[in-house]
Amino acid sequence: MGAYILRRLLLIIPTLLGIMVINFTLIQFVPGGPVEQVLAQLQGEGDAFANIAGGGDGAGSEQFDNDSGYLGARGLPPEFIEELERQFGFDKPPLERFLNMMWDYVRFDFGESYFRSISVVDLVLEKLPVSLSLGLWSTLLAYLISIPLGIRKAVRDGTFFDSWTSGVVIVAYAIPAFLFAILLLVLFAGGSYYKIFPLRGLTSTDFDQLSAIGKVLDYFWHLTLPVLAITISSFAGLTLLTKNSFLDEVRKQYVITAKAKGLTERRVLYGHVFRNAMLIVIAGFPAAFVGVFFGASLIIETIFSLDGLGRLGLQAVVERDYPVVFGTLFAFSLLGLVMNLVTDLTYILVDPRIDFESRET
Repeated sequence: MGAYILRRLLLIIPTLLGIMVINFTLIQFVPGGPVEQVLAQLQGEGDAFANIAGGGDGAGSEQFDNDSGYLGARGLPPEFIEELERQFGFDKPPLERFLNMMWDYVRFDFGESYFRSISVVDLVLEKLPVSLSLGLWSTLLAYLISIPLGIRKAVRDGTFFDSWTSGVVIVAYAIPAFLFAILLLVLFAGGSYYKIFPLRGLTSTDFDQLSAIGKVLDYFWHLTLPVLAITISSFAGLTLLTKNSFLDEVRKQYVITAKAKGLTERRVLYGHVFRNAMLIVIAGFPAAFVGVFFGASLIIETIFSLDGLGRLGLQAVVERDYPVVFGTLFAFSLLGLVMNLVTDLTYILVDPRIDFESRET
């Protein structure tokens, strides 16, 4: 097992390098870099990318002009443009910039945001609680609902209970998370009907003055609607996965043999079937958490005005804040790759009979 883990860890290096090379190469062809952003703001033209995409006005609608080379640079001295390029590191060729960036990232030095005067690490840590809360609680809630419901649907397969719950699951799976989030806001956040839950934020303005229990209640009060919005589709998929997994196991020969020996249905279900059937469900928890953590966070954070990693990533891309873009890309790609390994190891913890190392030989 040690050799397998070592091989997987070594495989992370070329995979992560490939991700960074592809994204760094693509970003070189994207108009409206950080230098253009600063020049556009100095000239009062707003967002450089918006000007480029929208066509601008006259000669200024192009990314480069004939005098200084940059959109919005007319009337500014060339020395100022060169200083901006040096400050952002664009006075060096792309290959040198990439190698310097990767050397810093290997040492977990992610630099400082171009436009916020704060290190990338501190910026991520500042936004992390929101996305972590959404990902953790929505994943746990989805599993707490899906596993019991999926098992009961498998046991009562073909009954009225299975039929109407399948209808609920299909509807839940078909509803987009953002649409369900808007519906929750309209119904329960003072949109048109009931004002039960807060409209925005992760905590109340008087959070620091609350007692310990009051802080916990206030925290979950704010999380209720966004967590429900994220959970709606993930619980549906997990429920069907759990049911189908149990049905596959129930029809196998060892279950028939166990029943023939006189074991009760409950003993057969939870003593024999449960471990095998839940292998794929439980072992997929790390990957499911990462998927929810990064997948739905942007839309849900925007709808509920939560300042998390999703909105940070979008804002960094729009502003061309490359240290934030590439720093978070490197860190979270590394996290995702490590979680893939953790998922494989979780399979082994759930069922020790699995041996990935022997399969490779």
